[in-house]
Amino acid sequence: MKVLSEERTRALFEKLTKYIGVNVKLLIDRPDGTYCFREKKDRVYYISERLLQLAQTVKPDHLISAGTCFGKFTKTNKFRLHITALTYIAPYAPYKIWVKPSAEQQFLYGNHVIKSGLGRITENTPKHQGVVINTMSDIPIGFGVTARSTTECRHADPLATIAFHQADIGEYIRSEDTLV
Repeated sequence: MKVLSEERTRALFEKLTKYIGVNVKLLIDRPDGTYCFREKKDRVYYISERLLQLAQTVKPDHLISAGTCFGKFTKTNKFRLHITALTYIAPYAPYKIWVKPSAEQQFLYGNHVIKSGLGRITENTPKHQGVVINTMSDIPIGFGVTARSTTECRHADPLATIAFHQADIGEYIRSEDTLV
């Protein structure tokens, strides 16, 4: 596992900042140790430095992955966040959307969040902001990007798109062979 280049580190942190803002530094300096990001075959892994030292004792050919896969770089060097990062992003996200129980399944099948399925939205959420999508019982089920600001949502049509789908926990089943 190699250290990310400066260009790729910038792309990773820009994407994370879109979802969790200034809380990115809380991912690195945690009370249970220091964590870092490492790359293997265009995939970025979030790993504790203690586990990284243990993983370096294994030959690179025999090591499939170590840590949690946060996403991957596309062929055009853009970073795409995977659903496996949700458990680390959700606690730090300043902007959230809660969907009604009737709209949960639609979102889990890969559809966007529409106004009729919107339960709540964080106040003052700007347009094109990364958000974590929760159930009404505060269970994170995915993340996306807002299509409208909070004030625009109040006056939107019931079939208007509120948040664009990026990833959901249904991907564990739909894309299980490509997530590792």
